[in-house]
Amino acid sequence: MRSYQTMLNNGETFPIIGMGTYSGENDRETTERAIRTAIKMSYRHFDTAKIYGSEPAVGNALRQAIHDGLVEREDIHVTSKLWSSDHHDPVSALQQTLQRLGMEYIDMYLVHWPVALKPWVDYPIPEEEDFEELDMENTWSGMERCLEMGLCRSIGVSNFSSTKIQDLLDFSCVTPAVNQVEMHPMWRQRKLRAVCMEYGIHVSAYSPLGGPGNAWGTTSVVDHPIIQSIAHKHNATPAQVALRWGLSQGASIIVKSFNERRMKENIGALQLKLDERDLHDINKMEERKIMRGDWLSNDTTSPYRTVQELWDDEI
Repeated sequence: MRSYQTMLNNGETFPIIGMGTYSGENDRETTERAIRTAIKMSYRHFDTAKIYGSEPAVGNALRQAIHDGLVEREDIHVTSKLWSSDHHDPVSALQQTLQRLGMEYIDMYLVHWPVALKPWVDYPIPEEEDFEELDMENTWSGMERCLEMGLCRSIGVSNFSSTKIQDLLDFSCVTPAVNQVEMHPMWRQRKLRAVCMEYGIHVSAYSPLGGPGNAWGTTSVVDHPIIQSIAHKHNATPAQVALRWGLSQGASIIVKSFNERRMKENIGALQLKLDERDLHDINKMEERKIMRGDWLSNDTTSPYRTVQELWDDEI
């Protein structure tokens, strides 16, 4: 699987396909079993976050797999994320993440959202009174300290618009290695990808299929007639076409399924090749953002009065 990696701006390697571990049910046993299956299928990147509640299961499954000789630690890539209630102290937050994972370091630590919440907010949808003023310069300084202390190998961001990336670069000493964002054939992120490429920031795509199976997700990507037609042409599945499109744009993809058949189907996208006509047809598809983050804007306490402000009109 070494050929299925990309090089980040800090010289670290990064698998181009990863397994997401968010689950509404958050069943630890199911998560651990799925991760073990994924390792046997050659998945090497596992994406978690404090707010997912999956860090203990991810850590336990990976440590067990290493103990059993299925894989070595240096071949595994673990990503976790700074939750919005921990912006005041990323170092302590990451130390707690490492404790939950049972690991000495993680490979990637991302700022989950450009939003700060009060320290006790451990739920994904904040109330109006839960917001705090965002001091991104201070937050990023804390992220850089995590890197200096060896708690992680790389730092990056998630859900950052082009404007927020450029604002961050005005004061950062370390350029983010990754920006993890929603990206799929119906939300192609052309402007953001161009800005990230200019600064050597790798784009990692979450919900590369449009998030089917999530409460906020949709099957409109895999059900789209263009995706269906391309799949039929190549004797592939619509999911494989959507995933291969993301890879063809230079992004890595985070796929989330605990179903063994779909996990195998998803990793099969690595073998698919799309031609210029396929890419041209996909570029004709209508665009709409699915994960809008409406709950992060309000008229009083959020730094963003509207969802357009949250995304700097890139929506």
